Amino acid sequence: MKRLKHILHTIYSGPWYKRLLVWTLTIIIAIALLFVAIDVNLLWLFGRSPSLHQIENPVTSEASEIYSADSVLLGRFFNENRTPVTFEEINPLVIRTLIATEDERFYKHHGVDFAGLFAAIKDIIKGQPRGASTITQQLAKNLFRVRTQYSTGLTGKIPGVKILVMKAKEWIVATKLEMTFSKEEILTMYLNTVDFGSNSFGIKTAARTYFGTTPDSLDYLEAATLVGLLKATSSYNPRLHPKASQHRRNIVLQNLYNQGGIILNGQKATPQQFDSLLAQPTRCVDHVEESSYDGLAPYFRTQLQDYINDLCDQGLIGGPTNERLDLYADGLRIYTSLNSHLQRYAEDAAREQMRVLQQRFDDHWRGQNPWQDRYHHEIPHFIEDLAKRTTYYKYLSKRFPEQPDSVDYYLNQPHRVKLFSYDGPIYRDISTMDSIRYMVSILHCGFVAIEPDTRYVRAWVGDIDFDSWKYDKVTAMRQPGSTFKLFVYAEAMNKGLNPCDRRMDAWSSYTDTIDGKPKQWAPHNANGTFSGANMTLKLAFAQSINSIAVKLGYEVGIRDIIRTAHQMGIQSELEPVPSLSLGASDVNLLELVNSYCTVIDEGNYQAPVMVLRIEDRDGHTIFEARPEKKHALSRRSAFFMQQLLRGGLTQPGGTTAALWQYIHPVLDKAEFGGKTGTSNNHSDAWFVGVTPKLVAGGWVGGEYRSIHFRTGQLGQGSRTALPIFGKFIQRTLLDPRFSCYYAHFPGAPEGVLKSEYECAATIFPEDTMQMDSFALEGIPLDDAGQLDEPIEDILMEEPTDSL
Repeated sequence: MKRLKHILHTIYSGPWYKRLLVWTLTIIIAIALLFVAIDVNLLWLFGRSPSLHQIENPVTSEASEIYSADSVLLGRFFNENRTPVTFEEINPLVIRTLIATEDERFYKHHGVDFAGLFAAIKDIIKGQPRGASTITQQLAKNLFRVRTQYSTGLTGKIPGVKILVMKAKEWIVATKLEMTFSKEEILTMYLNTVDFGSNSFGIKTAARTYFGTTPDSLDYLEAATLVGLLKATSSYNPRLHPKASQHRRNIVLQNLYNQGGIILNGQKATPQQFDSLLAQPTRCVDHVEESSYDGLAPYFRTQLQDYINDLCDQGLIGGPTNERLDLYADGLRIYTSLNSHLQRYAEDAAREQMRVLQQRFDDHWRGQNPWQDRYHHEIPHFIEDLAKRTTYYKYLSKRFPEQPDSVDYYLNQPHRVKLFSYDGPIYRDISTMDSIRYMVSILHCGFVAIEPDTRYVRAWVGDIDFDSWKYDKVTAMRQPGSTFKLFVYAEAMNKGLNPCDRRMDAWSSYTDTIDGKPKQWAPHNANGTFSGANMTLKLAFAQSINSIAVKLGYEVGIRDIIRTAHQMGIQSELEPVPSLSLGASDVNLLELVNSYCTVIDEGNYQAPVMVLRIEDRDGHTIFEARPEKKHALSRRSAFFMQQLLRGGLTQPGGTTAALWQYIHPVLDKAEFGGKTGTSNNHSDAWFVGVTPKLVAGGWVGGEYRSIHFRTGQLGQGSRTALPIFGKFIQRTLLDPRFSCYYAHFPGAPEGVLKSEYECAATIFPEDTMQMDSFALEGIPLDDAGQLDEPIEDILMEEPTDSL
């Protein structure tokens, strides 16, 4: 101990200059050791810091981009709306403006500007406080959140020490960044990570958000405006505070001018040119703040998250660890199966048809409320019960506990409300109760189109307006009605029957479970009568005869039908009851349309494909779709089912006859078929249309099953859902870009006789629409062979197909 004291005395004694030097070195060494202790979190006193590996491989939250199969950007997933750029993609004047304003000695320091630090301390003493953080220090904060993400350990609990520890970490990280990256790389990372306000992170998003341009095209005014935002993204927002923004912009320009950074026509700007520049206003583009919901096909993009998570769970993405991807931060490039042109055709067709249907619905119920039970009695307290689910009701109930009168009073007070309309959002001063009455009276739809051979989902319409209703009707569970007969007849074909076999259309009763109790159940046909005819299965399917469908169900076995339905593509649970043959169990539109694809793809099942390829932020492919086919139906059964689907158009009284008016212009390009479906009380209306290369289906109904048309003439699938398919397929096939869908159904497989599937008179309308063959159907012609009525009216006069 005495020896140690002697050594210290020797070191710290002597002339004053020696003592000064020793004390200076001691302080420097102590600070260095302190920084090392902070960096390694000695004794857990200072909290963890970013590792060298993390600093060398920084990861920022980056938006994932979603592309269509035809390379159109559909939208983005993001928490922070950021898309990175390279140094070469940034206009040099942006770099000069940034350095002149934020860190004029950027190229002279190594992460920490000590000269600037001492100058800042001097200004603080003078009562003029300012920041002294370098661009590299700001980058350290942006990349690693050293003030929030990384703790300050035990010392952070000491008042005043926490800020010193955090500042020390910023210096350490900044120094390591300078040792790891070039100045150009640091500037690029900074401009890619910084927040410019208006949910715009990074220079690329900011340039697009404020000025509708790209970083390489920014001019001095735009660059100065964006750099000025860095001081206060709200206070200097050019849209919210244009005067303050322009004042800040001019300060930035003045700094740049003073440093000779404004170059015009290859020379430094003159005072006159500079004054002219300052006088110009800042012009921003009209732009709504971006969200993850912006873009084409929002319902489809919303479903992608679950779809990709399922791929991760199956071990198809994520490498050895099979970690789930963060679509909102991982900067992925997701290439989907959707086609942007087909998506627009689908959205347009759905919106056009639903606008017409809504007008019919409003006229149909004028003067009455549409929420009625099966006996056409208004459901009591229907709106009141819906109101209790709203956030506003819960807020009022919390504010006025045990005071229902007060809650009711405010629910019925008029206030400004945004409502949906087909001409765009409308604003009215009405009560919450009236707004609920208005919105629940709106009809809804879903539509999806899939290629049967690849199972690529080419179009997806989840509803009429994503801003108003986020619930996707493509995946909503509803009763499929007669569209489910596909599986009944498919199992019949599996059991050896063929389209020309016959069954009697006659009354029968069956034991079923209704409302939880065993009862005798007798299905009825849509027209309420039984013909007594011994008709072919082809005709029975075309006319959607319920009595024969139920008989077939009993004959082939309900459980076998369920098995076949699941093999063909139905994923939902199906209840083994007689009414299943008429579509009593809920399914969703996606699985139903995909099951129809199994028939068209010669009996092969595949899962729907929504994503073709996924690349990580570095451009490496981490997933590529490799769908596998499974045998679900024999080639014979699939062929017979194709003939039945076509029979809806060609057989007398087929429920799909209304499709003729849409496909007439494209009859030379493809062959068609389909099946309508309508559930009890016309609550759910369906149509699935098929061609050899494209299958699509639609659903139409109310948000609640009690909201529906009262008659089959208005509410059946052929009147509501079929026209959506008709408009869509007509526009698709008239577009030469989709000549790949021009095709005919394949011929009969070996061993199948023509007499097994060609067994009834058919109708093939001529291009002139002067068709003697229509007389076979009872369609009136005048003496000259012309139609007595417009073809649109005649073709809609087909039997209904309700359950």
